[in-house]
Amino acid sequence: MSVEPDDHGLGRSRGGLTSKVHLAVTASMHVLAVIVTAGQRGDAPQFLPLMQRIRVGRPAGGRPRTRPDHVLADRAYSSRAIRSDLRRRGIAHTIPEKQDQAGHRLRRGSAGGRPPSFDAERYKARHKVECRIGLLKQARGVATRHDKLACRYEATIQVTLIRQYL
Repeated sequence: MSVEPDDHGLGRSRGGLTSKVHLAVTASMHVLAVIVTAGQRGDAPQFLPLMQRIRVGRPAGGRPRTRPDHVLADRAYSSRAIRSDLRRRGIAHTIPEKQDQAGHRLRRGSAGGRPPSFDAERYKARHKVECRIGLLKQARGVATRHDKLACRYEATIQVTLIRQYL
């Protein structure tokens, strides 16, 4: 985290002051990128910054990979901007369409376009992100967040990820 946010990654939500941890995870449950935001912040605006943080080193050296082969995401990331960005970068994706978006598309008739493709079998692998978040929250410092500063909380997450990896 380069600059400490004014809200320190804390925000009012239904449960009081909370934080959200956004993760990009591989199929083998290795974390590629982490972003900490305030609890009331939406998920979709954090998608593009999260994708920009992905850096996977190559074994033979050279420029790191920044483009995943496929992206699995839940309904919160179903927006025209995210889909068009993934399409522009040539990244295949499996993101379910929200009910209201499907209704708007159907209401427009033939001008609404065709529905985005969705592979239900492939989407079943998305549980790995939820499992990784659960594994991450086994660490008391991550689950309870007693740190005031967001940079310190993100460092706690990074240390926890390293400890769990080793």
